[in-house]
Amino acid sequence: MSHSPSDRLPAATLPLRVHPSEQGPAGLRISVSLAPVDADEGPGWLLRYRLEGDIEALAIPSPAVGAADGLWRHTCLEAFVQDGDGPGYHEFNLSPSGQWAVYRFSGERQRMPGDTTLPAGPTITTERSADSLVLQAWLPCTQLPARPTVIGLSAVIETLDGQISHWALHHPRADRPDFHHSAGWTLRPAPAIAPPAPAPPSA
Repeated sequence: MSHSPSDRLPAATLPLRVHPSEQGPAGLRISVSLAPVDADEGPGWLLRYRLEGDIEALAIPSPAVGAADGLWRHTCLEAFVQDGDGPGYHEFNLSPSGQWAVYRFSGERQRMPGDTTLPAGPTITTERSADSLVLQAWLPCTQLPARPTVIGLSAVIETLDGQISHWALHHPRADRPDFHHSAGWTLRPAPAIAPPAPAPPSA
């Protein structure tokens, strides 16, 4: 893959915030960047999540590969991408282990009949130290909805003692976390990342 992630990500990052009904790990900060990129393999998105704090206190899944269900039950970075005006959307689960899942919905929490995760998913890389963890995911345009219009970015964080906290750009419900609620999707991507339509033949 020929894109250069570090050169193409925007300087500004967006902070994720823990749900108001929960208390996240002390001192933990989570931010995320999204950038459209046109790589040799085609256009797509680069997502970059950065966790800063006592990473050794977090439960980080062991390295693994391929698609897997239930990643959201443990430390997992997530993206929800609306298709057009909705209500359809895609859910991306991105584990620091390297595993992933992509789900397609026709409406809120309504999985499409016969929907199965894609045979090939996002490409995930993770860099970890004692005080930071950076997960970068490459999402090809072919894995995104036909018309990606609005995005919800979120994270599930598990500590070594089993405590779970939920983080997002915006929490639409005060009583409980709800990443599937479209009112929590507040990021609008850059204009069309798909290749431009071919020009009509000249007269």
